This record gives sequence, C-alpha cells and structure tokens, in this order.
Amino acid sequence: MNQRPATLQNFIRAARAAYAEFATDPRSQRSIERIFHAMEERCGEIRTERNKLPVCAHLPAAMRPEPKQKSLRDLADAFAALEPALSWRRRATYDIATASDNFHDGHGNSMIIGPGGYEDRPDIGLGVSLLAPNVRYPDHDHAPEETYLVMTEGLFRQGDGNWFSPGVGGSFYNVPMIRHAMRSVDRPLLAFWALWMA
Repeated sequence: MNQRPATLQNFIRAARAAYAEFATDPRSQRSIERIFHAMEERCGEIRTERNKLPVCAHLPAAMRPEPKQKSLRDLADAFAALEPALSWRRRATYDIATASDNFHDGHGNSMIIGPGGYEDRPDIGLGVSLLAPNVRYPDHDHAPEETYLVMTEGLFRQGDGNWFSPGVGGSFYNVPMIRHAMRSVDRPLLAFWALWMA
C-alpha cells in the first residue's frame, strides 16, 4: 500500500470526524461511511502537481472567522496544512447562462482524493470548492451521489427548488444526476464535497 503524507492523513481524520458530526441525512451517512471505509482499504498514487488560481487569494478570508465547533476548526486547520500541496482547477465546461460573469476567475476546485487528485484514484472523490465573493457557480449534475459540508456562509440550490443557506457546518445530500448550484454572498464560499463513484 502507498504511504499517505501525514498532512493528508490528518485531513482525512478531521474530515471524517466533521462529516460524522454534521452529515445527519441517512443517505449522506451511508455514502460517507462507504467513502471513508474505501480510504482505509487502500491509498492511491500521490501526485506532485501543483497549480494555483487567482481565486486562491481568497483562501485566507474563507478560513476566517474560525468556526465555533471544534470538529470544524480541526478540519479548517488540517485543510490549511494540506492546501499548499493541492492543485486547483477551473471547471472545464459549464452552462454560461447560469454562471455569473465573474465565474471564470472567481472559482476553483481541488480534488483532494479522487480522479486526477492529490491522491489519484477512480472510486471515490473528496474535494473542495472555493468561490470569491458574489460568484454564482453554474447549474451542473453528475452521476455520483454527493454530500456537501459547508465551511462558510453561502447559498445552494437543488433541482428547481429555492436557494437555501446550510450555514457554517451545514451538510446536505445530492442524489445522482440532480441539477444543483451554489453561490457566494459578500464573503468567499468554501465547501467540501464527497462523491461515491464505485
């Protein structure tokens, strides 16, 4: 089995604890349990590619103020330690009609564990999205089920439903192929997402 860097192992531990506390939907709980069990089973290849985007300048602001809940503070600290090793990418294709004009330079995604990620593997995805203030991420969908864990204030939408605010520590589940989107308000939006792809 490949050896995980300590920063990645610490992040996984913190992410698992935070998801266990805040992902209360039974569907999320089942999905998260499968994802983290798969992480325990094996480690993928660790990649050394690094890439920063203009939106990364908003990371310090996205990490403040510190969350009140200990598990979220631990997750934020573990992510801050891991982040210099990550590669950030823009969404390659998107529905221009539903994206804000500032979307191109106002967003970034990083696959921490998953296809093309820091730990490259095909069966699961654990990643993060960052939006600059007042950016609307376009409507999109995908086959894997998904559970979000939101670290800052922001708005989300599922299907044709209304926009909603999960709040700091909010978590919600996306069924496979549901159209969904997010948008930041007057501060950056930082949210983790976990995908079951197997």
